[in-house]
Amino acid sequence: MNQRPVLVTGSTGYVGGRLVPLLLQRGHKVRALGRSKAKLSARPWAAHPNLQLAQGDVLDPASLQKAAHGCGAVFYLVHSMNPQTKDFARTDRQAAQNMAAAAEAGSLEQIVYLGGIIPQGQTMSHHLESRAQVGRILQAGKTPTTWLRAAMILGSGSASFEIMRYLVERLPVMTTPRWVRSLVQPIAINNVLGYLDGCLDEKQTAGQTYDICGPDVLTYEELFQIYAEEAGLARRLIIPVPVLSPKLSSYWIHLVTPLHASIARPLAEGLSNSVTCGDNRIREVVPQELISCRQAIRDILSGREEQAAQTCWMDAGPLQPPAWVQAGDAPYAGGNVLQDAFRITLDKPRDQVWSVVKALGAQGGMYHGRVLWQLRGLLDKLAGGVGSGRGRRHPRELVVGDALGFWRVLEMHEGQSLVLLADMKAPGEAVLIIRLADSAPGCELMIIGRFLPKGLAGLAYWHGLHPFHAWLYKGMLREMARRAEARIVKGPEEFIPSQEQMCLLPE
Repeated sequence: MNQRPVLVTGSTGYVGGRLVPLLLQRGHKVRALGRSKAKLSARPWAAHPNLQLAQGDVLDPASLQKAAHGCGAVFYLVHSMNPQTKDFARTDRQAAQNMAAAAEAGSLEQIVYLGGIIPQGQTMSHHLESRAQVGRILQAGKTPTTWLRAAMILGSGSASFEIMRYLVERLPVMTTPRWVRSLVQPIAINNVLGYLDGCLDEKQTAGQTYDICGPDVLTYEELFQIYAEEAGLARRLIIPVPVLSPKLSSYWIHLVTPLHASIARPLAEGLSNSVTCGDNRIREVVPQELISCRQAIRDILSGREEQAAQTCWMDAGPLQPPAWVQAGDAPYAGGNVLQDAFRITLDKPRDQVWSVVKALGAQGGMYHGRVLWQLRGLLDKLAGGVGSGRGRRHPRELVVGDALGFWRVLEMHEGQSLVLLADMKAPGEAVLIIRLADSAPGCELMIIGRFLPKGLAGLAYWHGLHPFHAWLYKGMLREMARRAEARIVKGPEEFIPSQEQMCLLPE
């Protein structure tokens, strides 16, 4: 086994976040690359002795070359299909060129790239063409590139699988585009990981292109019905119609599922292509037991695939703290930051109350004002935002980068503070800070909402919501006290937080 570390790009994404622990389990040294060191450090495998954490960006050649230096191989598992990227194809091309150059500069032995199947004799969607172009750019470089091409990945947390899950579970009757009759050859996530890992051991895969698929070829309609059967649901009535374009389909998916329309649209375009394996050579080179679609869905629904997925499509994406919430800046820095802050003193220690704070957004939701939160999520959805339907990855575990409804965990210090960054559409930037501090006879629990408005619309937005904040935040504090079985000693009351209480804790 090569003693040089294996670089994994996209290590906090859906596939990368599952591949890293597998490689570590197999005895490889791994260097995990991510844009946020805090997000990397929060992963369950972050403290493994054979793991190195590297902060960098595939769009930053210098940081990418630094991360690749000294590595033996790299898994290229990134793409730019997210709401913040207007031209993901152009961004993908630049990133692939940077990766090829970094691999050559670092004298890497192999690049392993996971892309999508190229339909034969069909006009490719913009998304699939972009993924194909990345593969061509990497293979045109001097470093031998193994290009694995997959269709739909079946696994809890996979964007394409979650689309199916939400559509089937929420819609007993579906009017769908004609692509519902397209052929697809899905592959279980465990088989994907098996092929990725196998390419490191089998050197004959270097420079080769392989289609990777499961054993079943079926239509999306048939796949939907299999899911319904395994989930114990009535057979779904699916009515294909010719008038739903990919753009209209993306809006429809956006409203029914937690996926943003900008993500749903390229996926919907790709669904119009039949994607099946053109060859099965990889099965002889990296043999493994292939999981059927029905068994993969059964494993996911029963929890055997993974009791709670450590990675999810929601995990991917940048996590850049706004400069105005960083510790150390002068109070006037960043513009006119508005805030509401409330606190309550309890008779229980911080550790007991923290467990309730950490469960925020799970089955208890935001603890108070459920209708208001749902209404805000619906309005966000209609405005093209993420809405509140994403829920959270795990009911008890919470790490930096996790989605929590239309919030995302920006910073978390165990037993001390939870900082959430708003993903919602708004005329400004918002953070919600929940902080605990020792205070006789137990602790003090604080909720601080901060907002940086953009123009007059931002000011109107904040002042329109301001009257509801006292009722909402006080109610949340009381409910958290109740769930922590703590007696309220003082409050809830409004207060003016200190500079340290308003900011992220300094590293």
